[in-house]
Amino acid sequence: MNNYEYIVASLPVLRQEDARTDNLDAAALVDEIRGQLSGHDQALLDTLLDGYDPDKMDADFYARMTGHKNRFLREWFTFDLDLRNTTVAYLNDQLGREAGRDLIQPEGFEELEAFPEREAAEAILRGTDILKRERGLDDLRWRKIDEITIMDFFDIEAILGFVAKLKIIDRWLQLDPDSGRALFRRMVEDIRSTYDNKKQNIAI
Repeated sequence: MNNYEYIVASLPVLRQEDARTDNLDAAALVDEIRGQLSGHDQALLDTLLDGYDPDKMDADFYARMTGHKNRFLREWFTFDLDLRNTTVAYLNDQLGREAGRDLIQPEGFEELEAFPEREAAEAILRGTDILKRERGLDDLRWRKIDEITIMDFFDIEAILGFVAKLKIIDRWLQLDPDSGRALFRRMVEDIRSTYDNKKQNIAI
């Protein structure tokens, strides 16, 4: 049986001794988390990680994810699909390409028109600074993870949200190390605050 409280409480501790995160090994950290999960939750984690493999992210993948029983996977990949399609649609328009070209359209999925973050995404995409544009889109992703997991503390959804944020951090450590380190500190502070608040509520 999973000890979610122990796993969540230990997440900041795993890298707390390395404040600069220069040696952050995201893959090793994910393996540490995986080793504390049940077989069922390991499968959920691996499914999340499949969403970062271009070879697997096709219409069939998104069809499975947008109908997945796990709430985090379902909501996260619905958002991810909408954000990707919004980005492609914007680029098609800017480049004079055929409308609808390269969109991922799982059968029965027609959520683009209802995408709540579409205006925010398009405002970011209109920016001319490529690095700021990428950061803006990742900030949008970060906020979505917070939204999905706002009521999750000691459960698999909280852990999946942590890993999704870790993937963002790992990307920025490669693109812009200062931004990556800032994001990591932000995540550690968020987790510590959430954990402390939850423990206080339990004590009350």
